[in-house]
Amino acid sequence: MTDYDEIKSELQAKLKQLVSRVESIEADLSETPEDDWEERATELEDEEVLSSVGNVTLEEIQQIKQALHQIDNGTYGTCTRCGKDIPHGRLEALPYAVTCTQCA
Repeated sequence: MTDYDEIKSELQAKLKQLVSRVESIEADLSETPEDDWEERATELEDEEVLSSVGNVTLEEIQQIKQALHQIDNGTYGTCTRCGKDIPHGRLEALPYAVTCTQCA
């Protein structure tokens, strides 16, 4: 069994960073809109981008939580498709990978 303490620490730090980012995005999206229609149009575009970034961030948060769960229950590093070990290099590059390079 491989020791994944370093990867787990990195995932926990990344999770904390992403949660903070989502909170910031949510705060920005809840601000009172401008009265000026031109400003409001710009704000709507910005909100659309922020919302999209927020959705991507939420997806990454879920992937990290799943990886942390797998580390805790001893299934981390095992391909969910073929059951073989995921190469350590792949896990270092993409710590929440769930498939080996063959199945990816």
